Amino acid sequence: DVSFVAPGAGNAASRRDVFAGGVGALLGVAGVVEQADAYDLMPLPYAYDALEPSIDKATMEFHHDKHHNTYVTNINKALEGKTQPSLLELQKTAIQAGPAYRNSGGGTYNHNFFWQEMAPTGTGGAASSKLADAINGAFGSMDDFKAKFEAAGAPGARFGSGWVWLVLDKGGKLVITSTPNQDNPLMDGVDGTAGLPILGCDVWEHAYYLKYQFRRPDY
Repeated sequence: DVSFVAPGAGNAASRRDVFAGGVGALLGVAGVVEQADAYDLMPLPYAYDALEPSIDKATMEFHHDKHHNTYVTNINKALEGKTQPSLLELQKTAIQAGPAYRNSGGGTYNHNFFWQEMAPTGTGGAASSKLADAINGAFGSMDDFKAKFEAAGAPGARFGSGWVWLVLDKGGKLVITSTPNQDNPLMDGVDGTAGLPILGCDVWEHAYYLKYQFRRPDY
């Protein structure tokens, strides 16, 4: 129940609140769709070089200012003149709504999530006792979870572009899954395990190529 800001939301909430009020809506609970002017490019919550040496400054500039910004621009174009749902609500029907919603709407949400789950070098912390216990119960240990998470994002497991996720599935279990391109576990019909994203890693080449070239496992 750590406090966090859900991608696409404007205020802090607990994971339980988001699951009940946000993901619950995405899984079929009716919600109110509000008119909005446009989605904004979320500013990075830290400096471009804050994730060095894991992710370099040039990659962060390129990834955020060019790739992420393109997703935001394109989903706004697709929604011009239409009722605009919250970014969270948009994910549910993105696959059925078409490529702009799926690729650009998904890409906007996924990158918002990605930036917020990371912390500057030296400022991160251990998982809460509740999360650590859940990970240990699901995967054996934190080290075993890390190994399985990394394996799920390796080229042999997720060929081409996509994401690897830790999700809370509909049965309340922690599961590692992966999705192609800019799909995510919130989308109806996703090729992967549906549920609430807890952790996501971008394995598109643009996320690592400037520093790691073809060595995705190193990234």
